[in-house]
Amino acid sequence: MPDSPLLTAAAVAVIALAVAAVVAVGLKVLHSFRALGTDAERATYTTLHAASVAGQHLRSGLNPAGAAKASRQLRTLLGCDALAITDTAGVLAWDGAAEDLELRLMDLAAGVLAGGRTTVLHAGDLAGTNAAGAIPAGHLAGVIAPVRAGSRVVGVVAAFAPAAGAGLVRATSEVADWVSVQVELAELDASRTLLMEAEVRALRAQISPHFIYNSLNAIASFINTDPARARDLVVEFADFTRYSFRRHGDFTTLAEELRCIDRYLLLERARFGDRVQVSLTIAPEVLSTVIPFLSLQPLVENAVRHGLEAKEGPGRISIIAKDSGAFAEVSIEDDGVGMDPDRLRSMLAGHSDGDHVGLRNVDVRLRQVYGDDHGLVIETAPGEGTLITMRVPKSQPGHDTEKLPRQRS
Repeated sequence: MPDSPLLTAAAVAVIALAVAAVVAVGLKVLHSFRALGTDAERATYTTLHAASVAGQHLRSGLNPAGAAKASRQLRTLLGCDALAITDTAGVLAWDGAAEDLELRLMDLAAGVLAGGRTTVLHAGDLAGTNAAGAIPAGHLAGVIAPVRAGSRVVGVVAAFAPAAGAGLVRATSEVADWVSVQVELAELDASRTLLMEAEVRALRAQISPHFIYNSLNAIASFINTDPARARDLVVEFADFTRYSFRRHGDFTTLAEELRCIDRYLLLERARFGDRVQVSLTIAPEVLSTVIPFLSLQPLVENAVRHGLEAKEGPGRISIIAKDSGAFAEVSIEDDGVGMDPDRLRSMLAGHSDGDHVGLRNVDVRLRQVYGDDHGLVIETAPGEGTLITMRVPKSQPGHDTEKLPRQRS
């Protein structure tokens, strides 16, 4: 059945609107680009944009996938015929013409990797043969500049063009220095991750001798008098230690950490009885918030060990987790013996050792992950108890809650 004039007109109208929208977007982009002003400003924008894109691909350091994507942007920056990035073992990426030279690049770069000095190769230096036939002398010249991480040469950037003038030499050296900065930043990120893992191991070491000994003693005390409770405590103890000593994941959810705290307090109450009283006020909407692994449990342990254990009579711990706009705010308060604020500040700054190493450990990790504005806020005084507050963003694009390990209920 042929289309009616009405349907045909409607289709034409829709197509016309779509074309108009595309043209409008294109004109807007073109206008924004022209709005940069002079040709020099536009060239600066293009250069900075290419460097920004290349930097994203080198965030994880020198590897084939990142180097391959970055090399395209860097070749555009240099305006050369070919650009290569290597590490000390081999060519990671080659972009552009003259692929025959790729087979010889590591030999050509050997002196740069060994001595760390930029090398200029003239056309005659690149003449040679390979399985594909002769590489014609005079075809390309090259500049090979070192990529450094600290005092180490970790790779090279090599640019090839019809001539290796002073401009190409300087530009290639600058690009290699820029790549060096990206590599050092990647190594810094890796070091920070290793530091965080070391701090988590330190927390586990802190938990194990004191808490495990006391918990096992408490469980043993119920074996004859209350075997059923002893069995329940053994299960809780096993679940707590399984969570605390797991070897995967630097992050968990607030819900999982609270479950760990519940098991911890159950074991401590078996030891202290009614001396430890606990109240919880938890907003359901913050339970899925991602937080650093073992960042709350040490705070509660600090309240028990250093707040209530030294106090005569019963003590109270209050745990509150609430929605605070873009943040989840968690506070842990005890009415125990408190701490000297000056000594606490010295310990948090790393100027002195003390019994509150767990607090410093958590404070450092929070600052590493979220910035200096997100360290622990601690209010305390001798005889006045302690209030510890931490704030973490509810939205953290780098951490997928669906991929975090789940604990057994």
